[in-house]
Amino acid sequence: MLQLEHLNLVVKDIEASVDFYLTAFPHWKIRGQGTGEWFGKARRWLHIGDDFQYLTLNDDGEDDIRSHTGHQVGVSHFAFVTNNLEVIRKRLIDAGYPLFSEGNPTDYRKNVYFLDPAGFEVEFVEYLTDQPALRNQYV
Repeated sequence: MLQLEHLNLVVKDIEASVDFYLTAFPHWKIRGQGTGEWFGKARRWLHIGDDFQYLTLNDDGEDDIRSHTGHQVGVSHFAFVTNNLEVIRKRLIDAGYPLFSEGNPTDYRKNVYFLDPAGFEVEFVEYLTDQPALRNQYV
């Protein structure tokens, strides 16, 4: 079995990113943190998540993230599955994070996109069936 354990993200403002992810996932915690050097540049890092999956955030970011409407190489978005999309949507909007896109809902899933403070596009998806053939329809 293989599963994704973590994503390692480079950001400019760790605290702003922590606020966003703790708003989306109030059960998450900072699992560990420290400082170090990456190819000659000092940085702070931390792991935020639960006991099984997490994000690594590093504060040595430079430049801007790729355009979400462009064609530059890089991460387009990443997604988290939830069993209650409306709760996450409301929690993020109430905390002042604007909805980026309504997504592409079908009869078998709902999804929305937000931009985190670093500019990463984060999808939240709720599947309305347990049947893989229906969940994974590409229309």
